Amino acid sequence: MKGRSFLKLLDFSTKEIRCLIELAKDLKSDKKYNMEKQNLKGKNLVLIFEKDSTGTRCAFEVGALDQGARTTYLGTVGSQIGKKESIVDTARVLGRMFDGIEYRGSSQKKVEELAKHAGIPVWNGLTDKFHPTQILADFMTIEEKKGNLSDQKLVYVGDGRSNMGNSLLIGAAKMGMNFTLLSPLELFPERKLITKAKEIAKDTGAVINFEMLPKKALQDADIVYTDVWLSMGEDFHMWKDRIEMLKEYQVNKKLMGYAKKDAIFMHCLPAFHNLETEIGEKIYREFGLKELEVSDEVFESEQSVVFDQVENRVHTIKSILVATLG
Repeated sequence: MKGRSFLKLLDFSTKEIRCLIELAKDLKSDKKYNMEKQNLKGKNLVLIFEKDSTGTRCAFEVGALDQGARTTYLGTVGSQIGKKESIVDTARVLGRMFDGIEYRGSSQKKVEELAKHAGIPVWNGLTDKFHPTQILADFMTIEEKKGNLSDQKLVYVGDGRSNMGNSLLIGAAKMGMNFTLLSPLELFPERKLITKAKEIAKDTGAVINFEMLPKKALQDADIVYTDVWLSMGEDFHMWKDRIEMLKEYQVNKKLMGYAKKDAIFMHCLPAFHNLETEIGEKIYREFGLKELEVSDEVFESEQSVVFDQVENRVHTIKSILVATLG
């Protein structure tokens, strides 16, 4: 995989995804037992964050540091990206100075343009369409908690056309999982992506289903996964319609009760499960809701593995860096 970009899981084979997960497991073990070797000494990485992040930014910075690389952070201020300099010119500038580029922003088209013109590996830290680094951490966590991916039924609940809905759909198809997307019909993924996932499933043995009824979708579920109902950058005024569409899809004790007793709960974070955030307080004042996509009871339960997921972000992102640069 050396020299390749990591933009979406559609670009990688089942075997390649498996190799990245296994490498992440090895790197995690090496770090735990103080046996880690630095494969990226002398490498310089630039991290472009048009959208703020805690987990993704810290995972890239810690992963790079562990492997001996240096990072330069470019946020929403402090560079000319998209202002005085086009994304194509930015790619060519950064490609002459760095060994790799991470991009987190509003457009899959932008990260594809960066990769096309930079001449160095580009990694997708999140766009409007896909969040592939998150999926690797999720699958690693599932295997740690539940076993082989192909033996699991994963149900994603909520906005099915989001970057997480799209990415879990393709990831589950690639890895031969039993996957159900539970969502209102109007929030199903684009038909083109559904068709592609079902084509992949024919080769991997994956089972792909789409449901609108929680009780039916969650029957025999091993993993229940949800994400925020409104993505970063979308207008706050959209909350009213989104809440109306998704209020019956909140992952609470009732919905978890439809799944297996030993089912785990997953979320890519951040989550609106209480009033301890500015946005959470604003939503409460506006709509009277103390919890959104997940109840605090489920989020804080023993079934929740959300912080195991975020820990594994470091190791799976590190595996991508090592595989594409090392």
